[in-house]
This record gives sequence, structure tokens and C-alpha cells, in this order.
Amino acid sequence: MNLYPIETGNFKLDGGAMFGVVPKGIWQRTNPADAQNKIELSMRALLIEDGDRLILIDCGIGSKQSEKFFSHYDLWGDYDLQTSLAQYGFSKDDITDVFLTHLHFDHCGGAIELDENRGGYQLTFKNAKYWSNAAHWEWATQPNARERASFLPENFLLLKESGHLNLIDLPDDGNYLKDSPLNFDIIFVDGHTDKQMLPVISYKGKKIVYVADLIPTAGHVPLVYVMGYDTRPLLTLSEKDEFLKKAVEQDYLLFFEHDPYRELAKVAETEKGIRLDTTFSFAELFS
Repeated sequence: MNLYPIETGNFKLDGGAMFGVVPKGIWQRTNPADAQNKIELSMRALLIEDGDRLILIDCGIGSKQSEKFFSHYDLWGDYDLQTSLAQYGFSKDDITDVFLTHLHFDHCGGAIELDENRGGYQLTFKNAKYWSNAAHWEWATQPNARERASFLPENFLLLKESGHLNLIDLPDDGNYLKDSPLNFDIIFVDGHTDKQMLPVISYKGKKIVYVADLIPTAGHVPLVYVMGYDTRPLLTLSEKDEFLKKAVEQDYLLFFEHDPYRELAKVAETEKGIRLDTTFSFAELFS
């Protein structure tokens, strides 16, 4: 097995929304804001090369939305998904599986693109199976008012219409799935959105967890640093508490999707609770 961090692009969101009740004077120490109070974020995917399978975890915001839409998110930097894949010798047609942690636009927008005539849509990864789960699919296709702007039908309805959508069975306890069809374990969390899926990957003697929106950046490691976007913030709090304790016990490496400057990190128990310990780039840890 080989793993490759895939930079699909960067964007900005309001720092206050990203840190909820935590005061700006505290969160800006780790995530400084610009004049509009926005902080820099990445949309980092992870590519798993496992035998004859190329599994892409999340795929960024994509490029099919309108200029007005993108103007709200201040896209920045030179990264894009296809260039990042090419860096490792792959193309979008090589992808066999696309695993979507959840269906918010910044995680799944790249799953579908404009067709050649720019008048309709087509699958970005035409040879791939796309993976979600039934509970989250229902949540996204019948969205609540709070999340409606994050669940854009053009980002995922074609997955089912095309026959490429696969739904992972939920575990009996609704929390943790072993022996998934993609050869990695999955943690299910519900605080941010219903049945978000966090892959747990065994790699070179390490356990790497793609923490998605449970812990979007290294600055979000402290327990009460919970996004204002979360639908059930108190549930996120308990899910983070459970996860962080396990991360210390199991010596997890946290893979950050939204931190533009830190790819991987370990956490440690301190007198103030569990905190960020050491950060790494993928290259320096696994070269």
C-alpha cells in the first residue's frame, strides 16, 4: 500500500464560524484571520494505492460552480486535483474508488464536473465506484434548513443516477465499522453532520485517521474548539473527547483535510487536556 496527499485547492471561511464559541483572540493565534475575518483552509484529499485499486478520499470543491459561488469562498493558491494526481503519475481515469466522508460541497464537489459542452454534468472519475452510506445519503438528499446550502444536488445526485453509487452498511452500534469493502476501518460521527465517515488506515506500522470535519485543522484539537457549522455541537464535543482519548492510547496520526500548512499530527495528554503534540509533513515522515 502507498498513500499520497492530494491537494485539490484552497479556500477561506469565516474564522468565527470555524471556531464557534472560542473567542477570536484565542483562535487567531493558530489560525490568523484576514481583514474580512476569514481564515485560510485547504481541501486536502488522500489517495490510497492498494494493489490494483486507487481509492481517493474526498475530492474538494470542484470547478463547475459559478463565479459568484466561488467568490464567497476566496479560492487561493495554485493547487488543483488533476495536477496533484499527475504529480504521482496518476490521472482521474485511474481512480477506482471515491470515498466521500460526507456530502458537503467542499468535500464532494469534485466528484462531478461539467461535460465537454459545459451544458450538463458528468462523473469526474468515470471508472470509479463512489462510496457513501444510506443514512447520510438520505440526510443530504432531504436536507435540513441549516445545511441546505452545503448539500448541492449537482454534486451528488448523478452518482446514483449513473449507477456508480455504493452505500456502505452501517455497523450495528452505529459507531465503528471493521472489515469495510475498502480495506480500512471507518469511524462514524454525527455531530458535524449525520453519519460522517472517518477512515482509519493501517500504513507502515502506523494508524492514520483522516479526521475530515471532526478536527478540521491542527488549531481545532482542543476539545471545546468546535465549529459553528456543526449541527449537534454537544455531540461533537463528546465524539471528539472519545476520539482524542483513543488517539493518545493508539498513537494515531491525524491527517488534516482543512489545514493548509500541517498535514499530519500526533496529540498528547497534558495538564490542560489533550493537545497538539508534533506535526509532520507526509514526505518527512514516510519518505
